[in-house]
Amino acid sequence: MSQSDFMERDTVLVVSDNDEVIGSASKKESHLFTPTNPRGILHRAFSVFLYDASTQELLLQQRASTKITFPNVWTNTCCSHPLHGMDVNEVDTPEDVQDGTVMGVKAAAVRKLEHELGIPVGQLPLDGFKFLTRLHYWAADTVTHGEKSPWGENEIDYVLFATVPSKDSITIQPHPDEVDDVCWVTQAKLLEMFADKDLLFSPWFRIIANRWMISSSGDEKGGWWDDLDRTMNTDNFCDYESIHRFDPPTEHLGGGGDATAMFVEEKLYS
Repeated sequence: MSQSDFMERDTVLVVSDNDEVIGSASKKESHLFTPTNPRGILHRAFSVFLYDASTQELLLQQRASTKITFPNVWTNTCCSHPLHGMDVNEVDTPEDVQDGTVMGVKAAAVRKLEHELGIPVGQLPLDGFKFLTRLHYWAADTVTHGEKSPWGENEIDYVLFATVPSKDSITIQPHPDEVDDVCWVTQAKLLEMFADKDLLFSPWFRIIANRWMISSSGDEKGGWWDDLDRTMNTDNFCDYESIHRFDPPTEHLGGGGDATAMFVEEKLYS
């Protein structure tokens, strides 16, 4: 199936600002930025971060140049959506969120890791994913499609961490319609990549990395990536109550509905 086919077929979970499932929409409809819906339709998503436990490296992917939204950008291991109507239920309840199980989102993650990266089902078991928190972010894809971009993201994103004993313990065969490249990076290498003005990154990945993954000066708690054993095996970093809210960097404001900043709770960009 083509990218356009998936946009028409897949049915995402439309949610309220409090992450209550209130309906459904096609992936295409939910990602269209128009004067009527300046930020598209708010829906549920997930972001997977997969690490090699032996080296502490993170697996990145570069989204395919044929993707409709945010092509060519480097991002975390896998980013997608739980869907309505799947054979394995992908719709989590508020109770699932509060107890941290979110088996629906985890099932969606396993499905998409196989689809995008060719990681066979079973190599990453559901109970190996750690749900950490949720964020509501939005961004117009103005870098790709210009300041009046008809495409963008408006998501409540579930952050999932997972580890494998070593990169050699999993099979990775990226789907060419989904992924142009992959690489395993250390913290130092990622920061070097962030500083390279010739590389593009997804806005959601930058938000998560800057806010939580790598500790900043004076952060006594540390970052999620600074101590993977602690992140994966304790609940010290888990926050199932909050939905952290972020506006995008300036270059991702606007779009087909001329969307402006809407949040004040969190600010990472000037």
